[in-house]
Amino acid sequence: MTARFFRRAIDWSDYRAAIDLVAPPGVHAPAAAYNIAPSQVVPLLRRAPEGEYAPRHSIQIAPAFWGLVPVWWKKPLSEKKFSTFNARAETLEDSAAFSGAFRQGRCLVPASGFYAWSDGAPFAIALKSGDWFCFAGLWSRAMIEGSEFDTFAIVTTDPNGILAGLSAASMPVILDRSNWLRWLDTEARDPLALLRPYPSDAMHGWPANPAVGNVRNQGEDLLG
Repeated sequence: MTARFFRRAIDWSDYRAAIDLVAPPGVHAPAAAYNIAPSQVVPLLRRAPEGEYAPRHSIQIAPAFWGLVPVWWKKPLSEKKFSTFNARAETLEDSAAFSGAFRQGRCLVPASGFYAWSDGAPFAIALKSGDWFCFAGLWSRAMIEGSEFDTFAIVTTDPNGILAGLSAASMPVILDRSNWLRWLDTEARDPLALLRPYPSDAMHGWPANPAVGNVRNQGEDLLG
């Protein structure tokens, strides 16, 4: 389960150097956040649907609620009792909650690292290079109480050696930059092949500040 992650500041030039992003005019890049949790609104990268600030099918950045609401869900959000902030890779094709978004709503979730807990203690996990990266994500637009509502989930897969060493049952899918566009391309062949554990030798982990356990806490000091 991936229930917390962090994102250091990424400016528009950093985004554009990595992917052909059409940034929203007159808007600053999203601020750093060090304790991102489900039910928060988070920026993601996706192919722009009709009616957005960016031309259709170009790559845009958009805010979305962490906890995917399937397009077929029509009841108030308070009545949704099933968890959808993570989507296991092996269930995507057949899941009632995720299969539609897997076919038509793949997205990227920018991050700098994530947290995992072992015996009640938090650990921060990131790339050894220090680079920012993207999780494989799924997004959906539901109509909730008369309003359009964009939501997303982070795809998870089997743990690599680092996460297994922390007794984690899964880890978020981190996509190589070379595969970002392939993941976004709904016509791409075999996108499931991208959903594999990230190599342990490219990652590292360290003890994080226990204060990260409270979602109200923020700040770089949470990294430990």
